[in-house]
Amino acid sequence: MLKHLSIKNYALIQELNISPSDNLNIITGETGAGKSIMLGAVGLLLGNRADTKALLDEDVKCVIEGQFEISNYNLKNVFSKEDLDYETNTIIRREISPSGKSRAFVNDTPVTLDVLKKLGVKLMDVHSQHETLQLGKNSFQLKFVDVYAGTLQLRAEYNRSFQLYKQALQKLKVLEEENANAKKEAEYNTFLLDELVKASLKEDEQESLENTVRLMEHAEEIKLKLNQTIEILSQGEYATTSGLQQVRALFNNLSKYGDAYKNLHERLESALIELNDIAGEIEKEEEKVSFNPEEAEIAQERLSNIYQLQQKHSVLDIKGLLEIQNELQIKVERTMNLEDEIANALSEKERLLKETQSMAEQLTKKRIACFSKLSTQLINLLKEVGIGDATIQIERKEIELEASGADEISILFSANKGIAPQELAKVASGGEFSRVMFCIKYILAEKVSLPTVIFDEIDTGVSGEIAIKMGGLMKKMAQNHQIITISHLPQIAAKGDQHYFVFKDNSNAKAVSKIRELQGEDRVTEIAKMIGGDQPSNIAFENAKELMQST
Repeated sequence: MLKHLSIKNYALIQELNISPSDNLNIITGETGAGKSIMLGAVGLLLGNRADTKALLDEDVKCVIEGQFEISNYNLKNVFSKEDLDYETNTIIRREISPSGKSRAFVNDTPVTLDVLKKLGVKLMDVHSQHETLQLGKNSFQLKFVDVYAGTLQLRAEYNRSFQLYKQALQKLKVLEEENANAKKEAEYNTFLLDELVKASLKEDEQESLENTVRLMEHAEEIKLKLNQTIEILSQGEYATTSGLQQVRALFNNLSKYGDAYKNLHERLESALIELNDIAGEIEKEEEKVSFNPEEAEIAQERLSNIYQLQQKHSVLDIKGLLEIQNELQIKVERTMNLEDEIANALSEKERLLKETQSMAEQLTKKRIACFSKLSTQLINLLKEVGIGDATIQIERKEIELEASGADEISILFSANKGIAPQELAKVASGGEFSRVMFCIKYILAEKVSLPTVIFDEIDTGVSGEIAIKMGGLMKKMAQNHQIITISHLPQIAAKGDQHYFVFKDNSNAKAVSKIRELQGEDRVTEIAKMIGGDQPSNIAFENAKELMQST
């Protein structure tokens, strides 16, 4: 529970410190004095987002710190899961710098807002006037029923199963769409693949074919020039090799006259050997050159087919065609395998659907089983807060599976005898709405072991004897929970174990909100003012004392 709250430089609050009682705490003050501002600060401790506009002094850091005693609330696992140091006296701090940077700490360890929210929901339940409006929504009513029925864990397990089912459903949908598109393209893809397979393409054959075709197209010219070369080198009257042989013979005679001639003779010998070898090679190449019209036509057709395929598939080489062939092969095989994948996905979807439906049925049974008991308890509580003829009826409508199950829950209400109950949002007045919400909170407090419950004017629309009864129920709740109540009603203020008064200080250039604990005569005076105004009469003082004595 909250042992100490410190707020510095937040909204209208320059500095505020309170150490609330373990039981029922009352906060009163004029409208606009800053009571709800305190709730905004508490919300920051629970993980709400910060705004630099909330700084009273824009040049000074805002610091909000809450000290919580948590030894009796089994929170060690929460701290362990988030890798936080567990302390029975835990301190949560939020800081907002003038630059807008927001930081959060748990026992001086920096944490994210998500971690703060996970911890916050275990420490406090803050009821706001906005939450009262949520009472009319089916989602809120369903969650209330789940808390009462003790099905939150089952609902979480169901939700996990439902999400898996939705994923399986989405996977099946994607596969079916892919299959439909694949079927449209399958015939054409198969045709393209067969065409490439029949071509029996080899990555390096295009260059070879192009060389072959080029040789055959110029065979006559090549053969002629090779023959001319052979004639010049070795077969003509003035053949190069013959002349070189004569020169070699001359230098053979000269070599005995010096090393220079000898070296030249050796080089001439080598040149003649090389030239004869070249001539021999040219003769072999010349013999190879022949023009085969049939072979030329085959090579030309093959090359033409390759060019057509490259143009068709917008690639520049056979490597590109082979890559496309591989892609088409994968697509065709994928089309053939899709039917099996769809069958498996359908089977998995059906399995998960049955599992989810089974869990939804369990949820439904447990929810329905609590309707009678919950209605009776609500009716009895409503009678205590002055709605003696209240009728509560809980209805369940079957809906398609969704994240919370297959149930739409409606809490129907009637405040008048003989009038059929209808949806809360349609028939409950403002005061009735507040009282129904309070009774729901009272029941929830019995079911959930929250350390602290904060009420922000949950008594709106009630007065007189009804307010006294609501205060009595708050007092009863405070036996097991720390209750902090913001109220304008003297009947409720008188019930508090501790009473804080919020006021606006206008003594300086800038108004600020302050708070002080009321005790003794100061508390009697404040309650008398709540009864009779700023100048309470003696009767108002007597009424205030009587209200306080009745607690």
